[in-house]
Amino acid sequence: MNFRAEIDVMPLKALLDPQGKAVTSSMKNLGLPTITNVRIGKHITMEVEADNKDAASAMVEKACKDLLHNPIMEGFEFHLIEI
Repeated sequence: MNFRAEIDVMPLKALLDPQGKAVTSSMKNLGLPTITNVRIGKHITMEVEADNKDAASAMVEKACKDLLHNPIMEGFEFHLIEI
């Protein structure tokens, strides 16, 4: 079976997000002062071949934990779509 993983890696809420803070400040200059608390992260997609959804999920989890995110600064979440 083939799956597409949609992964979001975001800075931990407890940490300062300098990019997000800069974008939030710029919203006022664009006339959008009601947009606040912008957080900027990464969106990653990948295709996974596995016997079933649980196996695919385990592979994506390992990839995220071992390579795609920094556990000190970032969290991640993902969902799988069968393709």
